[in-house]
Order: sequence, then C-alpha cells, then structure tokens
Amino acid sequence: MHIYFSGLGGVGVGPLAAIARDAGYIVSGSDLAESLVTRELRESGIDVQIGQDGSQIASVHQREPVDWYVYTAALDKGKAERDFAIAAGMRVSKRDELLAEIIKEKNLQLLAVAGTHGKTTTTSMAVWTLQQLGIPVSYSVGTTLSFGPSGRYVPGSEYFVYECDEFDRNFLHFSPALSVITNIDYDHPDTYPTVDEYKSAFRQFIHQSKSSILWQTDADYLELAEPSAWCLQADETLRLPLPGDHNQRNATLVLKAFERLGIGNDAENRTAIVSFPGSQRRFEKLAENIYSDYGHHPVEIAATLQLAHEISNHVVLVYQPHQNTRQHHIKDAYTPEVFKDADEIFWLPTYLSREDPGLAILTPEDLTEKLKDRDSVVYADLNDELWRHISEARAAGKLVLCMGAGTIDGWLRDRLTR
Repeated sequence: MHIYFSGLGGVGVGPLAAIARDAGYIVSGSDLAESLVTRELRESGIDVQIGQDGSQIASVHQREPVDWYVYTAALDKGKAERDFAIAAGMRVSKRDELLAEIIKEKNLQLLAVAGTHGKTTTTSMAVWTLQQLGIPVSYSVGTTLSFGPSGRYVPGSEYFVYECDEFDRNFLHFSPALSVITNIDYDHPDTYPTVDEYKSAFRQFIHQSKSSILWQTDADYLELAEPSAWCLQADETLRLPLPGDHNQRNATLVLKAFERLGIGNDAENRTAIVSFPGSQRRFEKLAENIYSDYGHHPVEIAATLQLAHEISNHVVLVYQPHQNTRQHHIKDAYTPEVFKDADEIFWLPTYLSREDPGLAILTPEDLTEKLKDRDSVVYADLNDELWRHISEARAAGKLVLCMGAGTIDGWLRDRLTR
C-alpha cells in the first residue's frame, strides 16, 4: 500500500510517516517548507516533496499510484492535494485513523501520554526507559529526539508509546491499554470553545482507556468519577536526580505506569529514567548559555524558568507567544509570579496560526498588562538588535532562554550557525 502524507514536517504526521515506512508501507509526502523533520525523513529514504499546490502529489501518483492520503487538521494549505486525492479516488483520512489501524494490525498495546503540558517529555522518557531496559518499543513523539527518530515501528514490540494530543480531538480516536495524564489546564480554544468542553473531552478519553494514571489535583479539576483511574497525591512524587520539579513529576508518572503494566523492576527503571538525555526543544541547550524551549503557556513558562534558575541565578527570557486565539484566553495568566525567575524579558509579537479573523490581534503591550511594574520587560522583534542583546547577555554569563512554538527556534538556530 502506498500512503501519501500531507504536512510531513508536522510533529504528528512526520513520526507517523516513519512508522508507516517501518511497518512495511510505501511512503511519500509533502510540506510547504524544509524542516528538521523533513530532512530526517528524506535521509531515511522517504520521498519528500516541498510544495503543496497539487502538482507534487500528482507527480508522485503518476510514478507509483497512491492508495491512502493522510492529512492533518493543523494544515490547511494542502487543500489542493486533498482535492486531488478525492478526485483520484484515494482513501482520505486524518492521521489518527491510520495510526489506529497500524496499532490494531500489529497487535500492539497502546500506552498513551496525554495532557496539556509535558506530553513530549513524558513520552520521550517512557521510550528512553524502555530502550535502556532492552524492551522493544514502537512509538510516536512530537519532536526530534537525540536518541532515535521521532517515530518508529519495531517488529516484535508489545507496546506502542504515543504522545496523544488533544488538539482536534485526536486522542478521542483511541482506546489505550493505559493512559498517562500529565496535567490538565485549559488550552486549544479553537478546538474547545469552553473550559467545560475541554474537561469533557479528557473525561471521555479517560473513560475510553482501560486504565489511567493522573494526579489527584487533575482528577478533582475534572470532577472525575472513573473507577479505572489511579490518582496520585502530590506527596507521591518521587525524588529523583533530575533537573526541574516538572521533570520529577513526569518521571514519576512513567515509573508508576511501568509498575501498573508490570514492566521491569523499580530499581532498574529508576536507573534507566534518570539517564534520560532530554528531548529536542524542551530546554535544549544549543550553545553555551543559550537554550531553546517549545513552551508557550504560562504554566510551561513558569516550570521552565524554575528549571533554568536551578542552573543560573541570572536568567534572560526571550518569549514568542503562540496563536492570537489562544492569547485571548490566557492573557490574564501572564502574572508576575509566572516570570519571577526571569531577570529580564524580551517579549515578541505573537506568532499567528489558525486564527479567528473576528478577534483583534493582541499586542505585546496588551499581554503584559499585569507586568507593567516590571521595568525589565522589553518589546522586541526577531532582528539584529535582539541578537545583540542575546549575545551581550551570554557574554556576561547569563542564561538566555528562548521560548515559543513559532519561528523563534529556527531564527535562533540560524543565528548560531552564521
């Protein structure tokens, strides 16, 4: 079977393409621009097309007829490709339908990691730990890993570890053997217009899971009444030699999940997980005194700043908010407490993606209203002046943390290679 993926550079589609290839399918696909993920896929032998005006899929289909066209709701630029696929009589679906079929076909047990924050790190920790234990594992993680590809199917594996995103209600297409819920804090207003809808989706996901592990505080937030759920108290957090309070909580969830599944033993599991090397764009050190992080929510910002402050007493934050629609819902959460571990803040304009045209674009001044008493907030852009400030801070021995899910990471990497 030949599967064509639209949006190969996406954090969900890219790993799935690699999994489909490993599972024995013919794989090709496209994206609008080159990226770390598309380069990784091309190097692995996948036919990657740049451009999505319809001519790319037509050319691929002419060479090797495509049976199944897979797209993501996060990508609306590929409409020409989707129209071509429908006209050509291909099977057309979102990514979750294909993944669910592969999991069923290969008789895998699904260990799904869901939650508002920490999914990528927790999923990566689970994959890393299983690999260190010598247990074959298939998986999909929404980032580039230092210890393997983003997605992989391993013949003979019993488990499939999946970063199960709530965006576009993706996670509701699965019924995991065990779900791990990292935390719950309202997000994705473009998918869930109200907090109640967001909570309801998580309750449904937990109900669909054979068993679940989550923190009691999140169960209380959901008003959860699910007998199959194992709720952990805050004082059950394992004290492990890992940086950052949130990393210790994430690791605790992984170890408790392995306990529930009967994987390994406690001593071996702890030894394996504390050697976790981290994942790309999650407090990733790019050069001396400079780190990149994908976080774009106040809870994530506070947690990552706390981790940075463990390393340095002088932290400079460069922050690019993500999606104007989201900012309308979280702007009141940008409080002084969130930024207490940052000495200076360089605040960028919001990166715009999948926007509601009826909403006014919130300015950096709008979003920092509660921080107006801080003279350390500087409004900036991705330009030479900002790079000069970053370079001066690094030279002075300060830790520079660049956060955001938009263009800031690519800009930063480009500057470092000039």
